[in-house]
Amino acid sequence: MSRRPFPLVVLFAPLLLAACTPPGPAPLDTVVAEEGGLVTVARIQGSGERSPLEGRQVVVEAVVVAPFGGLGGVFVQSLVPDDDPATSEGLFLPRSRDAEPRLKAGDHVRITGTVVETGDDGATLTAVEASTVERLGRAPVTPQRVSAAPASAGDWERYEGMLITLEGPLTVTSNEDLARYGELRLSFDGRLFAPTELAPPGTAAQAIAAENTRLSLRLDDGRSARDPDRLWFLPGESLDPARPLRVGSVLRDVTGVLDQRFGSHRLQLTAPLTHIEQAPRPPVPVVAGDRRIAGFNLLNLFNGDGRGGGFPTTRGAATQADFERQQAKLVATVQALDPDLAALMELENDGFGPESSLAGFVDALNDAGPHDDWRFVDAGQGPGNDALRVGMIYRASRMAPVGKPAVLAEGPFRDRSRVPLAQAFRAGRGPVFVVVANHFKSKGGCAEAKGGDVDRRDGQACFNATRVESARLLTAWLAKDPTRTQPAGHLLVGDFNAYNQEDPMRLLRSQGWQDAFAQMKLERPYSYVYQGLSGRLDHALVDAGLAARLRGAAEWHANADEAPSFDNRKGTAGDPWRASDHDPLLLGFDLAR
Repeated sequence: MSRRPFPLVVLFAPLLLAACTPPGPAPLDTVVAEEGGLVTVARIQGSGERSPLEGRQVVVEAVVVAPFGGLGGVFVQSLVPDDDPATSEGLFLPRSRDAEPRLKAGDHVRITGTVVETGDDGATLTAVEASTVERLGRAPVTPQRVSAAPASAGDWERYEGMLITLEGPLTVTSNEDLARYGELRLSFDGRLFAPTELAPPGTAAQAIAAENTRLSLRLDDGRSARDPDRLWFLPGESLDPARPLRVGSVLRDVTGVLDQRFGSHRLQLTAPLTHIEQAPRPPVPVVAGDRRIAGFNLLNLFNGDGRGGGFPTTRGAATQADFERQQAKLVATVQALDPDLAALMELENDGFGPESSLAGFVDALNDAGPHDDWRFVDAGQGPGNDALRVGMIYRASRMAPVGKPAVLAEGPFRDRSRVPLAQAFRAGRGPVFVVVANHFKSKGGCAEAKGGDVDRRDGQACFNATRVESARLLTAWLAKDPTRTQPAGHLLVGDFNAYNQEDPMRLLRSQGWQDAFAQMKLERPYSYVYQGLSGRLDHALVDAGLAARLRGAAEWHANADEAPSFDNRKGTAGDPWRASDHDPLLLGFDLAR
């Protein structure tokens, strides 16, 4: 359905009256025309976020640079740009698909209409609601080449509505919305990190956040529909294992129109991507030491009723087939890492019987081989009453449990952070040591946060106070030797839901815990990618007793950099790619002597 045309108001006066009457301000619904009776695109745009002519009627000539039926209009651009680089030369023309005349790129048009700002407040797109559009002929369309990010995020405004080519290199920082909305997040300066991964909350983290915003831009498919049937701008119009477009992939010579909608600037593509340097899928990491310990968030491993029914589950797979693919991918991950012990997060909290998620996973590991000596730590009831729990599995020929497991279900672990699980082990003739599986309260559900848990807008999100208290209580609990084994050392591993420089992690380090990845001098490790920012929510911390036995630390980036298109709903069951949204950790220790 076409928009109702706006009336064209034509004001004129006799020459004699014009000569005798002093000039005054133009009425709200008209604009004093420039030479030739027209207003330039640049004057309509102005140099600010909103047009100085908003609400006025104008007549403007321009060339169509891109029709976007999926966005409900076309973009037009100045025939001849002005000399001011601060003013954009582009405009959006809202228009139904069947509006006449039918416009295509290169059409020279005269537009009469009203200047409006569309979209979200503070992130609007300057447009002209047309009452008439006249096609005058053809004109050349040449994109402006852009070689670097603007001086500030707000400076993208100078390209709004214009056809541009980003020369690059542009790094893919997120592909999480690729299949859902046809969007990618890009950066002009390589991988971007969560501010509080690199700096404590405060001035330094805020400066990193501002720089991340300046360097970032969304790439969009020119459509507003969800779950597009094809990704027309990619080779083969889809993702595949040979071309997975992982985070870290590099693009060059990307052409489109600089748009602003849904609260952000974005480049609406007008041509397929032809210069793509695919980031390769990494090999399985190798760590030194005589024993290997892994940490792995399983992303809601729920097995229904354990007998093939009970789907959809509350947090995990929607169907038995999805669950089988998910479990097969997780088994493939453990097979590849080949640990002797693994701490697991996001297991269904459904007991320890033969139909439980944990028991089923261990059975699947033993059935898949090459090892058939996998066992799990049975903590009895629970642990905890959350829908999720942590767990621990080990190879009986490589690790021997010592004593009984211990759990902490007090304070924040009662109803927010998941109950930690501690178990003592011995490898060969080595000393007794304790492994603790952890999963602190997430950064989600902020509407339910109260008091100190409310988001302070310092980069740590909500429930930071709960995570801090969880860290404090965890250390105090372990100091009391809850396993009653007098261990030679401790390892904390798991999803702490806090980046490296946030309060909970800094508190743990202040209490004597040492970051295993810092000890091994890994440069900028990460295990998670969210909204275009990489960082570590998953950590491995050792006390002095185990620090001397640490020989290696690695992350296998098989998940965080992968697109969700390869997960348990759409991916291949027998491969490890995107088995979860977190990368697994792998640590090497000398523990057997």
